[in-house]
Amino acid sequence: MSLWARFKRLMRSIFGGAISALEDPKLILEQNIRELNDQVPKMNENIATVKANVMLLQKELRKYETEIVDLTSKIKAGIQAGRDDIAESYALRLETAREAMERTREQLKYATAAYDKALQVKKAFMREKERKIGEAKEALRAHERAKWQAKVADTLESFEVAGMDATHDEMLTRIQEQTAKNEARMELALDSVDTEALKIEEDAQKIRASEIVKQFKLEMGVGDTSGAQAEPSVELPEREAESGGKTVGRQRTSND
Repeated sequence: MSLWARFKRLMRSIFGGAISALEDPKLILEQNIRELNDQVPKMNENIATVKANVMLLQKELRKYETEIVDLTSKIKAGIQAGRDDIAESYALRLETAREAMERTREQLKYATAAYDKALQVKKAFMREKERKIGEAKEALRAHERAKWQAKVADTLESFEVAGMDATHDEMLTRIQEQTAKNEARMELALDSVDTEALKIEEDAQKIRASEIVKQFKLEMGVGDTSGAQAEPSVELPEREAESGGKTVGRQRTSND
């Protein structure tokens, strides 16, 4: 190992532990909450910029469409008047306008896709933000409870219960608190939620809900159930399965 590498390792060993000791998990979590909330206005500003670009392209596309209609009518009028020279001059402008309109339409397609993606990203970010803030607040509440427990432990520190030193329980409490803090920090370090996976999960939940409603309709004989036989059956809870497979809703009699 080179001398420089050994020196860097020495510096990390000296200052790394000191920095870790100075870090206050409570202050860091509070700062994380502020940073997450500060990112929302920035994200909204970026989305507004993308939306403005879409609106400008839409306006430009409408302008080209109007110009093409106008040039087309002028070309027809020139031909009817026997002025091919005028019709030809307008024809060149028409060709240029058509090319510009196609470019604008292509740009608008990509701009619209970017705007839709930005909305999906914001939705995923807001969901993840609320989850992380909720976890951070719960960790802060646990921290306050731990402080109160520490005061109680200090009061009982010199006591002995059933011949055992009370510091035994205090050490167990400290280990549990440290474990909870490490778990909270691990949760905050998770990567952002995949937006595509979230969308797939939402679609799956909607399909599952629709199938359950269809199965209920089939069992109750209500509505159009012509295609319900082909659908997968809904698993009944264990209590209903054990009681003889009773169906949900009013049982149909022979007079129904």
